[in-house]
Amino acid sequence: MRLDKFLKVSRIIKRRTLSKEISESSRVKVNGKVAKPSTKLHVGDEIEIEFGRSLLTIKVKELREHVLKEDSAMLYEIIKEERIERDI
Repeated sequence: MRLDKFLKVSRIIKRRTLSKEISESSRVKVNGKVAKPSTKLHVGDEIEIEFGRSLLTIKVKELREHVLKEDSAMLYEIIKEERIERDI
């Protein structure tokens, strides 16, 4: 499954166009490497997403084309969530 679609289906990012834009701006890494929206994901991959001043690291547990809102959290496991301190 494509990275941008997984982020939308899992509801980590609400819209696929937004997940595509974030990926294109080099704010998403898969297994430590900067990823494009078309990057193919596999179960066990680790995804790092930079949201403003926070960094979310998740592990892909399951890949599905469609999932109900209540079940979307079972597609991934949050490994780490941290704030990023930047010098201005």
